[in-house]
Amino acid sequence: MFLSLTAENKEPRFPAMSSPSAVESFPAHTSAASQIFTTVLSQGPLTRLEVARRAGLSAAAVTKAVRPLIETGYLVEDVDEDARPALGRPANLVRVDGGRALFIGVKVTGDTIIGVLTDLCCRILVARHIPLPTRDPRAVLGTAAELVRELLIEADGLGVRVAGLGMAVSGDVDRAEGVVRYSPFLEWRDVPLAELAAMTTGLPVTVDNDVRALTVAEQWFGAGVGLSGFAVVTVGAGIGCGLVVHGRVVAGAHGVAGEIGHVTVDPAGPRCHCGNRGCVEAIASDDAIVRQIRVATGVQVADAIEAAGLAHQGVAGAREVYARAGDAIGRGIATVANLLGPERVIISGEGLAAYDLFADRIRDAFATAAFGSAARCDVQTRPLPFDEWARGAAATAIQSFIGSDAN
Repeated sequence: MFLSLTAENKEPRFPAMSSPSAVESFPAHTSAASQIFTTVLSQGPLTRLEVARRAGLSAAAVTKAVRPLIETGYLVEDVDEDARPALGRPANLVRVDGGRALFIGVKVTGDTIIGVLTDLCCRILVARHIPLPTRDPRAVLGTAAELVRELLIEADGLGVRVAGLGMAVSGDVDRAEGVVRYSPFLEWRDVPLAELAAMTTGLPVTVDNDVRALTVAEQWFGAGVGLSGFAVVTVGAGIGCGLVVHGRVVAGAHGVAGEIGHVTVDPAGPRCHCGNRGCVEAIASDDAIVRQIRVATGVQVADAIEAAGLAHQGVAGAREVYARAGDAIGRGIATVANLLGPERVIISGEGLAAYDLFADRIRDAFATAAFGSAARCDVQTRPLPFDEWARGAAATAIQSFIGSDAN
């Protein structure tokens, strides 16, 4: 049974926090200014000339945009002694003052809420974890409000205002509307999360799919910095994929772009919770692996940790389950590479704890199914704890705050 909050019953049953008296707005009022700031944020410190080159704008446009950002303290200009020319004045480097504003990121899993307080450069200053006793939307919002309140107190101690809250949830999330359309792990349908969280916290709220949020963080602050096209593939409770194409995180017309977990790789395979058969997720998610190992070995393993333990012990049948999972993931990644030709695919997620059990099969299946030069895609692993997923949520709040159109 799926829970939903509709327009008729969405009033929260918990007290709202006092709203911040005046949430500060970002001084960049044009897309060019936001683009310039984003370039410095993700790739700086840079000289103004280098900013212009990387942003594809004129030096005059950079100068015009940088001036108010320096005046309001969002950018700082430093002398680059290493770039001092033989004659004349030294070059100046422009960088973001990370302490100018703070942000909160919240990642909601099926049993825990993880919250982080970050600076404007998305560096984690404080992290908190709170268990979820229930997945009821109202209870989750109440727990999230408690967590945000704790982080706001931390921010008060730093004397810097929190400028936005990002929330990341698995499933079909409509960022533009701030609505969780369908989250299988939370058993939610049509929950207006952004509106309810804004009412509760008094902060501007951005809600996005958790893998897409992680992809924003990787694009601006991680392994995707400077890349025009890349993908983040997550393995674990589900199989997710975030896409960056021509420098933009792709959400798709209906907010579900990149659903690699529901690419069919075996039409005769096990049934997926989406209703189809042989999806990557139905073969390679943690729950799918646990189910298949129970059948293959007759051992009633409780979870993915026990399942991996059997495979590491060489129990007959267990390794074969992981091999099939690796094949499915590798073919799914090859599908992404064949369709979009990304420069890099970053594999992450809690499922990396068992990566040694299927890494070779992922590489082999990818190499076999990738067409031509698509096989040259750089496939790498990047273990990221759940704090980093919450950081991804904060990255979406930063993105909304500065008015970036990267999404």
